[in-house]
Amino acid sequence: MRDRPGAGAVGVGLSRAADPAEAVREAAAQIDLSQSCFVLVFVPDRLALDPLAEALNAALAGLPVFGCTTAGQITPEGYEDEALMILAFPRAHFRCASMLIRPLGPCPIERVSVDARRLAAQFSHSAHWNRLALIFADGLSKQEDMLVAALAAGLGDLPVFGGSAGDGLSFRRTAVFHGGAFHSDAALLMLLETDLEFAGIGFDHFLPTEHLMVVTDAVPEERLVLELNGAPAAEEYARLVGRTLDELSPEVFAEHPVLVRNRGLYHVRAIQRVTDAGALAFLSAIDDGLLLTLGQGQEILRTLDQGLDVTGAGGRAPDFILGFDCVLRKLEIGQKQLTGRVSEILRARRVLGFNTYGEQHCGVHVNQTFVGVAFFEPRFRTLT
Repeated sequence: MRDRPGAGAVGVGLSRAADPAEAVREAAAQIDLSQSCFVLVFVPDRLALDPLAEALNAALAGLPVFGCTTAGQITPEGYEDEALMILAFPRAHFRCASMLIRPLGPCPIERVSVDARRLAAQFSHSAHWNRLALIFADGLSKQEDMLVAALAAGLGDLPVFGGSAGDGLSFRRTAVFHGGAFHSDAALLMLLETDLEFAGIGFDHFLPTEHLMVVTDAVPEERLVLELNGAPAAEEYARLVGRTLDELSPEVFAEHPVLVRNRGLYHVRAIQRVTDAGALAFLSAIDDGLLLTLGQGQEILRTLDQGLDVTGAGGRAPDFILGFDCVLRKLEIGQKQLTGRVSEILRARRVLGFNTYGEQHCGVHVNQTFVGVAFFEPRFRTLT
């Protein structure tokens, strides 16, 4: 996979084997580890984590390995569900520093800010190289909103991109990989330096409608909404989207998200599920008195292709795009039988990454959004 056209700055190893050790051996054999600075590993939900950690440590010994569990992978073939993917970032183009943030609940905002600032200060700067940060967080921690705010305070103007770890559609256990082990109730912060140019990407495909909802009773620490507009939350939401309670499902939530307006922009606050008590469990922060707007989808193929249509200096296409795409987008795409066409777009746009339980972009935790970083060949190379 390392000679994949248009992805020269990153090596790609893939395996769809069901055995963790076999999957790691097969994927690692496809990349040149001797030239790697670090690797990212994106894990399908069917692989057992402890045996996988052992296999990664054995096959990639001496190399910094980071990653997370996922709700799907974006491989050179497009959307997948069962592929272990290893991305190798070469020393010629990348340097990194990292830290594990644990525990997340409740998020220690001041400590995270101070530790992130210290990590950035200790990470020596290479002349003419560019800096960014990646954050991968336990997608079931319910702490991403506070985490992103803490990182924004600690890292200042350093751009931060990332996604929340997933677990297919099981919502049982999500984890990040750092220091040779998988960690739940944790987040992984990576600071990157690269001689490649890069551009941040962030878009969804929803417009606000005239249907408004006020959160009249909530449990913010659990991201639960008990009442909307003074009525039981699930019943009121079902009424507004023209469904019955029994018809509410992840697919319905994906097609009819709610939006929150912040600084003139609308961000998606995705619904995860209906509780046994008729409340709505969300994947982002929620609070009493919050005004929600029902979203209406635009044409998802067009918005995807337009959103990924980024160019560097001189109109150059990206070498590759590291992408974090919400699993609810993938569900909607599947429901509309568009998976094949979306995969064609992802292949053409050179996207590699994973499907998330939430995305981090511009200091905000969002849902049902594509967030990514497009990397371009540098305009000028340093002569050695």
